[in-house]
This record gives sequence, C-alpha cells and structure tokens, in this order.
Amino acid sequence: MAVLALMRHGQSEWNLQNRFTGWWDVALTEKGEAEAKRAGELLLEAGVDFRQCYTSVQTRAIRTLWLALQSMDRCWLPVTKDYRLNERHYGGLTGLDKAETAEKHGNEQVKIWRRSYDVPPPPLEAGSEFDLSKDPRYKGIEVPATESLKLTLDRVLPYWEKTIAPKLTDGTHTIISAHGNSLRAIVKHIFKVSEDDIIGVEIPTGNPLLIELDFDLTPVSARYLDADRAKDLPPIPA
Repeated sequence: MAVLALMRHGQSEWNLQNRFTGWWDVALTEKGEAEAKRAGELLLEAGVDFRQCYTSVQTRAIRTLWLALQSMDRCWLPVTKDYRLNERHYGGLTGLDKAETAEKHGNEQVKIWRRSYDVPPPPLEAGSEFDLSKDPRYKGIEVPATESLKLTLDRVLPYWEKTIAPKLTDGTHTIISAHGNSLRAIVKHIFKVSEDDIIGVEIPTGNPLLIELDFDLTPVSARYLDADRAKDLPPIPA
C-alpha cells in the first residue's frame, strides 16, 4: 500500500487579485506561504514516511513544496519537476480580472470556460504579453494556446502512468505539489469521477488531500488533513 498526498499551492498573488493565471508564473502571497508551511505541518502530523516529490515548473507550486518540506524537516527528499503538472492554460483569459470578464461575457459563459470539462477558453494570441513560447523552461515544448480540463488530463495522464504510478505501485509514499486543475485531473483518474461530477470538485489551497492506495492504485481512503477547511467542499467520489 502507498500513500499519495495531493497538495495545491498556497494562495498566489493572482489568486488574491482574482485574475486568471494558468501557465503564467506568479509568486505566493504572504498568506500563501503560511498555507504552504501549514500544509507541511499537517503532513508531518500525518506520520507518513514520504520518499518522493513531484511538482510543476511553476514557481508557486515549487515554493509551496519547498516550504512544506522545510516544515516537515524533509528538504532532502528527491524532487522531480515537470511541465505536465502545470496548471491548465487559460488561453486568452490569462491575466484578466474574473469579475470584469464575467461582466463583459456574462456569468454563464465564464462559468463554462472555467468549470466545464471539455470547453477551453479562447486561445491566447501569439505575441501576447503572456506568450510563453520563448520561456527557457519550455524549450522544445509546444506551449498550448488554451486548455480545457480534458486537455489538461490528456497531458497529465501519460506522465502519471509512466513516471508517478510506478513509484506508487512500488510502495513509495509520494507528494505532488501542483495546481487546482492538474490535481483535479489526477483526482478524476484515480477516483474514476465522471465528466459531470468533476465539475463540482474543488481542491483547496494549502490543504493536502491524503489518499491511501492499494497496489493496483485503487483508493482505500481519502481525507483532507485540515478537515475544518474542507467541510464545505464537495466530497471526493470514491
């Protein structure tokens, strides 16, 4: 049996400003750093001997993992970074204020772009200030112009199956520090959540989801480590 901890990064500057972030790199707020440290404390209290960590190549997820590992006195754990654990790409919505976007396009349309399974936002224009095609961390990678949750799952799942799942199958207790939508993609796969039900699943910032898996990676149990902050969230289907 292996234990998997899914940890969404702490509050970011654009979370605070209510802006669409996606692949754009933003820092944690002071609150976000505190959430990350608290997440590490919760993981330490859980008493699991974690041995492997994965994160995206985005600063907010990397910093969250660093701060959590510091709280756990586990800075020595091996960490693998990969863009396939990045947040979904919000395309032409990147950088926009969510409330202003709703006023312009209507709440229903924005809800579809944000929460539907397979409808991506409008694509980001080439040459936009948020165009990451020349960012060195994505050299040799085709940066998407936009993504739905389905497209996010399409890039996360092969990485899960090839790299992460074999570690878990071997019984290696693992932490993934990533983003709301890349983690929702993993949750959808692990718990076999339907396309309709995944719309209602929200991963809270800085509140690790601890999942016990048997050796065919079927969930045995799952719980948020900060139960008080999770009590109003939709239950994770099992």
